[in-house]
Amino acid sequence: MNIPTQKELKDLRRKYPKETKVCLLKMEDDPFPVPVGTFGVVNGVDDTGSLLISWQNGRSLNVLYGIDLVEVVE
Repeated sequence: MNIPTQKELKDLRRKYPKETKVCLLKMEDDPFPVPVGTFGVVNGVDDTGSLLISWQNGRSLNVLYGIDLVEVVE
């Protein structure tokens, strides 16, 4: 697992503030991943850089820093 620096955490929290809408592009290393293309809302960023997300399909599965990938949806 990649651990972000304090600067990277600050940048992540600025890029993904609470209520940011995102779309999942890639999720690895999870036996039951959220399907690619699923939309969600960011609830926060934890100290490991993981995005805490509530997905449109009712799941709450984190996006792992340096492993998974989302894009911001306007």
